[in-house]
Amino acid sequence: MNTLAGKKIILGITGSIAAYKAAFFVRLLIKSGATVKVVMTQSATAFISPLTLSTLAKNPVITGIADGDEWSNHVELGLWADAMIIAPATANTLAKMANGICDNILNAVYLSARCPVFIAPGMDLDMWTHPSTQGNIQKVLSYGNKLIEPESGELASGLVGKGRMAEPENLLKELIDFFRKEQSLTGKTVLITAGPTFEAIDPVRFIGNYSSGKMGKALAEKVVARGGQVKLILGPTKLKIDHPAIEIIPVTSALEMFEAAKKHFAQADVAIMAAAVADFRPKHTAKEKIKKKKGIEEMTIELVKNPDIAATLGQLKKKDQVLIGFALETENPVENATRKLTKKGFDFIVLNSLKDKGAGFNHDTNKITLVFEGNKTQEFQLKSKLDVADDILDAIENI
Repeated sequence: MNTLAGKKIILGITGSIAAYKAAFFVRLLIKSGATVKVVMTQSATAFISPLTLSTLAKNPVITGIADGDEWSNHVELGLWADAMIIAPATANTLAKMANGICDNILNAVYLSARCPVFIAPGMDLDMWTHPSTQGNIQKVLSYGNKLIEPESGELASGLVGKGRMAEPENLLKELIDFFRKEQSLTGKTVLITAGPTFEAIDPVRFIGNYSSGKMGKALAEKVVARGGQVKLILGPTKLKIDHPAIEIIPVTSALEMFEAAKKHFAQADVAIMAAAVADFRPKHTAKEKIKKKKGIEEMTIELVKNPDIAATLGQLKKKDQVLIGFALETENPVENATRKLTKKGFDFIVLNSLKDKGAGFNHDTNKITLVFEGNKTQEFQLKSKLDVADDILDAIENI
């Protein structure tokens, strides 16, 4: 798909000198077949005329809270779109988006939007690099929004560096690539393991870990967004997942997850081992709650090894199947991940570390490195788990 034919796009414009590029961008969107509605902040109108944009977009431009029925229609507009792109996005608007401030029509539409939201910042170098702006970017991304990185070059201030809004051609390419992915996994079945496993000691106690299952959930949602079907083998979590294309296979223990993975692997085109599976389980599980006994200060629990789910699937793997592993390491991460890659027959392994702030268990963000055969690696910045899922699926589709 090289066009946006039939797509409904909201273009949000804020008060940056880069607003002049919006005219070129609207023209490209229309030529690509999109229907465009433009929403502007009042400060944006000082840089480019709403009349110019309404003429190019062939739709009235929305500029104010009190202009006719515009304020009452912000919810309808947010539901109408297939995508919203804020280009340029100023530091001021980013701060409002990060903190839910809704004092203009653009932010009202943003907070009402159920579609993907793309952000293309445009500002001076020092504003872009300021810790507050970078903090707001990370917060906005944690909500699932998508960043179109600013480019480097000469800025309006005369400085040279990063901060220029991406060129209209690059903005268009980002949107086209996004919608192309919507169908990239059509007809494919993806098996995903997610969450922890609980290994029973007695009827009320268990050995477990802190995995929330959020990464596996993000992967499942992104597979579905690309047109695929998901079989999600999910350990005990509090997550709510309800989608007709996601089949939930609930399990509790590593043995249950092992049996479920073996049962469903043959029908999968791709398997992603995102669960945090207990390596060991108690050799004996008490049928009744273990009571404290007077005079006994210690208790020993004998453990036995659980089957290696990933290694087993690696042995069963066919030539046309893709198998992806996860590794959470605290020391020598790349070396340990590389050994697992070879030993278990993964196509690549997703590595993260508990030492990276914002990564690991229970966060809505993650910071990963993909480890491939031949000691090749690909590192990513801290991102929302939804964006991390996109990076993983992109790598799978490039195999």
